[in-house]
Amino acid sequence: MSLFWRIFGLNAVVLGTATALLLWAPVTVSVPVLLTEAVILVGGLAVMLVANAALLRWGLSPLDRLTKLMTTVDLLRPGQRLPVPGGGEVAELIRTFNAMLDRLEHERATSSARVLLAQEAERRRIAQELHDEVGQSMTAILLVLGRAADDADEPLRGELHQAQEITRESLDEVRRLVRRLRPGVLDDLGLISALTSLTHDFATHTGLHVRRRFATDLPALEPETELVLYRVAQESLTNAARHADAERVDVSLSRTDGAVVLAIEDDGRGIEAAREGAGIRGMRERALLIGAALDITSAPGAGTRIRLTTPVPRKQP
Repeated sequence: MSLFWRIFGLNAVVLGTATALLLWAPVTVSVPVLLTEAVILVGGLAVMLVANAALLRWGLSPLDRLTKLMTTVDLLRPGQRLPVPGGGEVAELIRTFNAMLDRLEHERATSSARVLLAQEAERRRIAQELHDEVGQSMTAILLVLGRAADDADEPLRGELHQAQEITRESLDEVRRLVRRLRPGVLDDLGLISALTSLTHDFATHTGLHVRRRFATDLPALEPETELVLYRVAQESLTNAARHADAERVDVSLSRTDGAVVLAIEDDGRGIEAAREGAGIRGMRERALLIGAALDITSAPGAGTRIRLTTPVPRKQP
């Protein structure tokens, strides 16, 4: 039924009911109109208006639901769809809107994948240049300072040793940046070793207590999946250190039926869903890249729990 005939039918029901009441009800209208007759007529009009408003609200409720979804839909939370109520123009409108969401989610996932892959390639390039050029140059400076300090007299020797320590600390910082840009241990030793190294460095530099629980029976994962899991853990730990005012962080990696679950939970001050920043939005985009589900549970004063569930492809028989 089209929207025109839907509204026409609802109004016809109200007007037909009012006409039937006038035909069969023992009510007359005098000239001039008496007070009691006026009260009855006004009351009848009010009843018709209320009935008409209720029927129209019921008849147009699919459009109300569609409007609400339009104002709240988020492409980073896929799967938000409306049921299609039968046929007609309203049903066709809802089907078209659902199809539009399918296209937008696909295009968003595709464009996000291209951007994230380009970012990772740039991270790899910068990390390689830092390691090969800056790192080697600073290592050469350390050797030169060491030889100069051995041949120098006091107080120059002390100053050279101090410069040597500053250079060594800078070299360690460059190596830490290289690991953050592109975790070589992830490529060489796998996800669990990379997460262990990440949490150890995080605890060392922030002073937070980190508890790790990593399952040993994890299935083989695609390199992209391992990288997304690592990046989500990295961003979650960074948020906990910068914004949560936490003292303890729990990091776990477990296996469930057909999925691998990464969970990061802190005892900080929590966040508000409406204040999700670029970091959390980036995690949601990474989750879409591998078809994973990202769930964030938080309440003021009750900490934050981030759970990433990624499906594991079943082996072909």
